Amino acid sequence: MDRLVLIAADLVAVGLLTWTYFRRHHRRDLVVAFVGVNVGVLAVASSLGAGGVGAGLGLGLFGVLSIIRLRSTEIDQREVAYYFAALALGILGALPAGRLWQGPALMALLLVAVLVGDHPRLLHRHHRQELVLDGAHVDEVALVARLEGMLGARVHAVSVQRVDLVNDTTWVDVRYEVGAPASGRRRGGRRPAPRGERGAALPAPAGSLGPGATP
Repeated sequence: MDRLVLIAADLVAVGLLTWTYFRRHHRRDLVVAFVGVNVGVLAVASSLGAGGVGAGLGLGLFGVLSIIRLRSTEIDQREVAYYFAALALGILGALPAGRLWQGPALMALLLVAVLVGDHPRLLHRHHRQELVLDGAHVDEVALVARLEGMLGARVHAVSVQRVDLVNDTTWVDVRYEVGAPASGRRRGGRRPAPRGERGAALPAPAGSLGPGATP
């Protein structure tokens, strides 16, 4: 009876996990992957666990399946978190706990951690992008200024991945915050002229003729 309760709790938890993921990110292929991995781990671990295999089975399945899945295709770090959560839910549903409430309580804790950490309102102003810029930029200050003007946001960190002097391009990985004021970085040694001095006429060189002067 306890095993059936854990299996039911796992199915409810993975259903909530995949439904929330699809509502937020709309990737049907990973929904199938999350459910399949969870149910597969649950079935295998339950069958082998009934034969007296200990908790090392769960950790072994966790490691082997993680290596196979992560080497098969490139996925985002957010999707990695959902993937490991689906694996962990399957293991928690298969391995017996000391008390009946421990398994569902750990599943609920895992769900809360993943769903709250991926909430759209959490750090929603912070973004990351990989950009290819026209021009070879070797001056970091000028590069940050151009990125802030292009993105209309404050750049917190920029990592230059590659500078192609032949094709005149720059590959960057930029982390920025939308809605924050620009950092205001300027080139060293350059200072803007005071407002009263902008547009002032330069003195004429010695020996030149001023307006209205006669030779």
